[in-house]
Amino acid sequence: MEFDLIHSKSNLKIRAAAPEDCYLILQFIRELADYEKLSHEVVATEEILKKAFFNTTTGPQCLLAFEHETPVGFAIYFYNFSSFLGKQGIYLEDLFIRPKFRGKSYGKVLLLELVKIAKEKNLGRVEWSVLDWNTSAIEFYKKLGACTMQEWTVMRLTEAAMTPL
Repeated sequence: MEFDLIHSKSNLKIRAAAPEDCYLILQFIRELADYEKLSHEVVATEEILKKAFFNTTTGPQCLLAFEHETPVGFAIYFYNFSSFLGKQGIYLEDLFIRPKFRGKSYGKVLLLELVKIAKEKNLGRVEWSVLDWNTSAIEFYKKLGACTMQEWTVMRLTEAAMTPL
């Protein structure tokens, strides 16, 4: 199957994921979870991902990055909405580059691809969360001009917490 190439810079190629990429998406998710010391939280399967990404027009999106033909990273994102701006935005759920491919600006290129999408669609912002112990990622994002939202606290209701509600 032919894929639409979104970005090609020297050795890096970025394209949108296709249904047959779910094995690779899951592999990246597991590697990211391992890096973040959260492997125990991964319950996703290829089937679950296929339904989430490719059975709806409003579901999450995934960009895959390749050095030549070797998969090196991914970005999962979805569209959100800011009532204050009156515009949609992009929420970056995951950005991951395999450790041996870091230091080549691949993460930056993936993030800038999302910025490009946001600009093309006239979206209001791109935002994401980062673990507070991941100082290298925080510094990377700050160098790009991102700011920390110190006055906001992330809240979550898990499935287990929602059950009695």
